[in-house]
Amino acid sequence: MKLHSSTHNKRKIINDPVHGFITIPDELIFDLIEHPFFQRLRRIKQLGLSHLVYPGANHTRFHHALGAMYLMVEAIDVLRSKGVDISDEEKLGATIAILLHDIGHGPFSHTLEHSILNEIHHEEVSLLFMQRMNEEFNGRLDMGIAIFEDTYQKPFLHQLVSGQLDMDRLDYLQRDSYFTGVSEGVVGSDRIIAMLYVSNNNLVIEEKGIYSIENFIGARRIMYWQVYMHKTVVSSEFMLTSILKRAKYLFKQGMDLFASPSLKVFLKEDVQFDSFKQNEQMLLNFALIDDSDISSSIKVWQFCEDKILSKLCKDLASRHLFKTSISNKPFSAQKVSDIKDNIQTKLGITAEETHYFFKSEKLVNSAYDGKHKQINIKLRNGDILDLAKASDNLNIAALSTPVEKFYISYTKTD
Repeated sequence: MKLHSSTHNKRKIINDPVHGFITIPDELIFDLIEHPFFQRLRRIKQLGLSHLVYPGANHTRFHHALGAMYLMVEAIDVLRSKGVDISDEEKLGATIAILLHDIGHGPFSHTLEHSILNEIHHEEVSLLFMQRMNEEFNGRLDMGIAIFEDTYQKPFLHQLVSGQLDMDRLDYLQRDSYFTGVSEGVVGSDRIIAMLYVSNNNLVIEEKGIYSIENFIGARRIMYWQVYMHKTVVSSEFMLTSILKRAKYLFKQGMDLFASPSLKVFLKEDVQFDSFKQNEQMLLNFALIDDSDISSSIKVWQFCEDKILSKLCKDLASRHLFKTSISNKPFSAQKVSDIKDNIQTKLGITAEETHYFFKSEKLVNSAYDGKHKQINIKLRNGDILDLAKASDNLNIAALSTPVEKFYISYTKTD
């Protein structure tokens, strides 16, 4: 009787603005959602600083993880209805894998991967969190971890978690489109999921779903240029990265800046991936950091005695963002030199210090990567073809070629 009551209490229904009502499918899933590591995702924005461009983009990684979980359950139910052999244990494992796939994200999503952490990617940290949680749950996450790592015997389950047409992408495109208001990003996930099938243990799409896939690829391309790589988003993320790098530098010089205890750990030390693997306390410190740690520090650092950190924080806090220009060709060395000289003169800083206020790099948008992770179409005659070959839309072949653009981002000195 007690077990029944526990089960009933954990079968919660969540009202999601994108997918409608989401039912928690299993007691273990409920317990994972309730875990502090997962609840932390409520305090990490899905789109980092994109709300500075699209004011509605304040949704979180928590929203996204639940949405991706919902789509995974839908996808597996569809595949089962078509005779694909997926056990209850495998269904639960795939659901765990997608639920926890982003649990390793740091504050403002990807930004910390290039500033506080030494190029440690969130997927690596996600796996460490999953392994740590697996100890607490007595090995019940074993299959989910195997699916996440792509070591399980059915590759299509991993492809539902991470691939060209995974539940991660299907959710974030819809969700990001909804909260930014960029309607071009809307994709028909119901139709795409209904067309899923498995051939030779790999995920494929039935031929009649090809037009939905074409729309999906096009929507992804538009969202990258209009949202994820919007020049103002690029500018603000560079500013945040500069702030954290400067704060880290000042700590190394002996300055004791305001910061939460857990954030201080990462500002004071050069954290390598091995630190996470070998030092459990490091992982636990990371689990205590979210967007609020960074935001509160920036508010205080505006009044720091270091003029570089102070200016960067004041500008970001007041949305006085760097000027950013995007071009199809690299910017001339003369233009770059002139901008840097102007920054150095106007701000009274050294040539070396201009890197906090100037950046010149390349943006690469690959809407469809057919070389590494193909979307395969199952034709009516049973043949399997890559999307670019199966489609009669010439744009698909073009979209499989990465588009490169160049940008410069720098502080306004006038």
